[in-house]
Amino acid sequence: MSQVLMPKATAVWLVENTTLTFDQISAFTGLHPLEVQAIADGEVAGGMTGLDPTTNGQLTKEEIKRVEADQGARLKLSPRDVPMPVARSKGPRYTPVAKRQDRPDAIAWLLKVHPELQESQVAKLVGSTKSTVQSVRDRTHWNMQNVRPRDPVTLGLCSLKDLNDAVDKARRKAAREDAARKREAAKAGLPVEDVSDAAPVDPAEADQPDIGDPTQS
Repeated sequence: MSQVLMPKATAVWLVENTTLTFDQISAFTGLHPLEVQAIADGEVAGGMTGLDPTTNGQLTKEEIKRVEADQGARLKLSPRDVPMPVARSKGPRYTPVAKRQDRPDAIAWLLKVHPELQESQVAKLVGSTKSTVQSVRDRTHWNMQNVRPRDPVTLGLCSLKDLNDAVDKARRKAAREDAARKREAAKAGLPVEDVSDAAPVDPAEADQPDIGDPTQS
């Protein structure tokens, strides 16, 4: 049986853009209804970019409208008459020459919108190096005055799936490290500080050239 591509990102889009019930979205994506509800409440997949299933041929707008009108109905995947892409073997990401000049912009966007990502993850996503990521972070990049944060997915430097996977991995690691620190503090009898998550940055606002004062050297 065919499966939904990127179920969690698809669920995010369906929650935000349709009136489908949690059960209907759960049945289509394969996620648990409580997880779908958590997505709607902002407790799960916070900051994840939704994936529109109508743009990649998984659903039609007519199918969504049909199921929205009947809570007992269930979404059906659109038939695919093209073969699924073959997974590429692991290796360094190749960036077309025409897009390489966009990498500093993409790095600036990732550092601003997803500060939880490690420099190695940022470098891997856009096909750059850790030294370049560091130079954008500390504003020593040779072309820093012209760097403008732009979404790497829109620029075509990485896929939405790769971006969401990297963010999920970084957040899981941060959660594990935070839990470990709290356990160590509890064992030592030290007060455990309350750590609140930083407010997520709206990706739409990240396309503004406000990563710093471009007049500074």
